[in-house]
Amino acid sequence: MSEPAAPLDDEATPGAGSTYSQSLERGLAILSAFRSGRPLLGVSELGRDIGLSRSTTHRYVATLAALGYLQQDPSTKKYRLGPRVLDLGFSAINSMELREVAAPHLRELSDETGYTVNMAILDGLDIVYVERSRSSREGQREIDLNLHVGSRLPAYCTSLGKVLLAFLDDGDQKVALARIDFARRGPNTLTSRATFALELKRVREDGFAINNEELAYGLRSIAAPILGHDGLAVAAINLAVHSSMVSMEDLVARLSPTLRAAAADISARLGHRP
Repeated sequence: MSEPAAPLDDEATPGAGSTYSQSLERGLAILSAFRSGRPLLGVSELGRDIGLSRSTTHRYVATLAALGYLQQDPSTKKYRLGPRVLDLGFSAINSMELREVAAPHLRELSDETGYTVNMAILDGLDIVYVERSRSSREGQREIDLNLHVGSRLPAYCTSLGKVLLAFLDDGDQKVALARIDFARRGPNTLTSRATFALELKRVREDGFAINNEELAYGLRSIAAPILGHDGLAVAAINLAVHSSMVSMEDLVARLSPTLRAAAADISARLGHRP
């Protein structure tokens, strides 16, 4: 006699093997539907996003809410990510070998230059800050923008994001470029797709990216990639300064060699060989 079929909710995806859980896949798909630009989503929206009926989606959402992975907004009745997701995110960030390897280099770079040093990774079209070494230098706090480990920003208007996009492989970069929704964030934000593509080409050739008030007024930064063994960027580090402190020319001429040397040291610790 043949064994009974598995319940629909745990039906294995063809080719994925008998240990594949479709229920887990659906739950994770619901959590992944939330983005920085879409912090609140209703059951119907979630169902459309992941291709499930409203009743099935509601069952998953109710379970995730009961476990603390989602929270319902009292006024709109829509859902947002809950504290358990943050716990997982910070646990992942804190367990990264990358942070352990990079942290002393970031502190040394901040001490040597007197400026705040940041490290971020690429997540879709956003950057996520995974490490910071803050400077107490006068005027530095004005450009910190309340950023912290776990903060997200659009990649296209940050020096960190430019580096991470520039060092994607050609296919992934093309897909990312097509998906970016360019909007003006600072006085000098690049909002032309063609101009931004040329900027990424320059970043790849030069090995570093600059940002001159593209994210916010008064904020300048310079970033360099942390490369893995395959030559692609696994992260990026930058120095952030106020425009009143350093000219763009001085930022590139005086600070880029120090920044790039620190990035190269971290890359070498991660197995990159030029």
